[in-house]
Amino acid sequence: MTDADLWSRRLTWLGGVDLDTEYAQAREEGRDLGPLRTEFERLLAVPRASDQWFPHRGGGRDGAWQAAANKLLDAVQGRPLRGDYRYHEPDDLASIRAECAVPSPLPMFPGGRDELLRRLHGGLLGRICGCMLGKPVEGHDRRSIRVHAEATGRWPITDYLLRPDPRQYAAIEGAKPDKMPKPTDLKFYAGEIEGAVIDDDINYTVIGHAVVQQCGADFKPLDVAEFWVTHLPLRTACTAERIAYRNLADAVLPPDSATYRNPCREWIGADIRADYYGYANPGDPQRAAEWAHRDASVSHVRNGIYGSMWVAAMIAAAYVLDDWYDVIEAGLSQIPERCRLRDAVDRVTAMRHAGESWEAAVDSIHAEWDEMNHHGWCHTISNAQVMVAALLWGDDDYGRTICRAVMPGFDTDCNAATAGSLWGVMHGVDAVPREWTEPMRDRGVSTIPRWSSFAISGLAAEMTETAVANGALA
Repeated sequence: MTDADLWSRRLTWLGGVDLDTEYAQAREEGRDLGPLRTEFERLLAVPRASDQWFPHRGGGRDGAWQAAANKLLDAVQGRPLRGDYRYHEPDDLASIRAECAVPSPLPMFPGGRDELLRRLHGGLLGRICGCMLGKPVEGHDRRSIRVHAEATGRWPITDYLLRPDPRQYAAIEGAKPDKMPKPTDLKFYAGEIEGAVIDDDINYTVIGHAVVQQCGADFKPLDVAEFWVTHLPLRTACTAERIAYRNLADAVLPPDSATYRNPCREWIGADIRADYYGYANPGDPQRAAEWAHRDASVSHVRNGIYGSMWVAAMIAAAYVLDDWYDVIEAGLSQIPERCRLRDAVDRVTAMRHAGESWEAAVDSIHAEWDEMNHHGWCHTISNAQVMVAALLWGDDDYGRTICRAVMPGFDTDCNAATAGSLWGVMHGVDAVPREWTEPMRDRGVSTIPRWSSFAISGLAAEMTETAVANGALA
């Protein structure tokens, strides 16, 4: 293995052109590819390595191939939308708002600083616990997650996962050797947890707070970008964020940093950056969504942006609403009515209204999205559907909700983190069950220097102060 191969393996998704994802993305967003289709098919026919996570490497995909692929990515951005495309999905905030439904008025947040802290602390702790539940099986498909849990008698999942040993794992019918839990020093299994471990779902929540703390409520996308390249290690950024980071280093600034050679521009990354913008705007989904839009526009477009706005708006609404249908709708009111994300979420909520089972909802998501393909596994929309199913079939029970965010597969730690965050904000820190919170020991970590190690309660208090200073209780 060459030094370049070793470096690329250590820095997942670094280098190379994921042309397969670009081809799918361009068609899904409604591009009329015209003569570009022939070039896509010619380049995609060139043999590649079998590793789906490094589709650029191997076979005839050499430097000349990558140069031709980059030229094709550039050409896609100049193609118009198809005449029969039924969605209207703008990127700028004014156009997004023009496409939104008129939201129903929400009650004012009735609490003061103490109640804001109780609820925000619940969201932060609920997020961290959900993330730690999903982290051991991040990247595993639905079948492998079940095999993993069955190996230690934890299916259906109702608690943190246990670490199966090779003998236990091999004894389960259908076990795949490549999905055997990898040796790791990360303590995220039941009986081993001594607090949270480093994860991007926590990093970005810290970053959202840090940006508002440093720049105030009027922070700009460029402030987010500057914080990344100053404080966020490149290795901790993935997919669209890593591509945007590379663009920023080349002086490609927002919003161009989101579109320049970025096939992952509608993946889930901006969703997991949105939580603090909801925490800091209790009862004000519109303001939360606006803050999320500024952040998301650094790396995402269309439904990648909408997912972030939707999550932030839902969290803001969860402070003042106590019904998950209403919370979901409050979030949807901040994104275009004619967008794919809204359609996809509505299909899941319709199944719940019709009395269909959670299993049927999960099967329908899998019928629509191929989680064995990284574009389907990591897309904003597929994961939004999983999270909505967890909220609506979770019976307003914290453990049941985050477990149902993990068992379907897809991006397990992200979905359980966001579902846990929403639940924690609605109910407050004292309502998050002790069996989930005690293993955290009030300890958090991140790769952001000032917050490399923190007390979760202390960070919640700091976040509350920043929120109040920036109009949370105005």
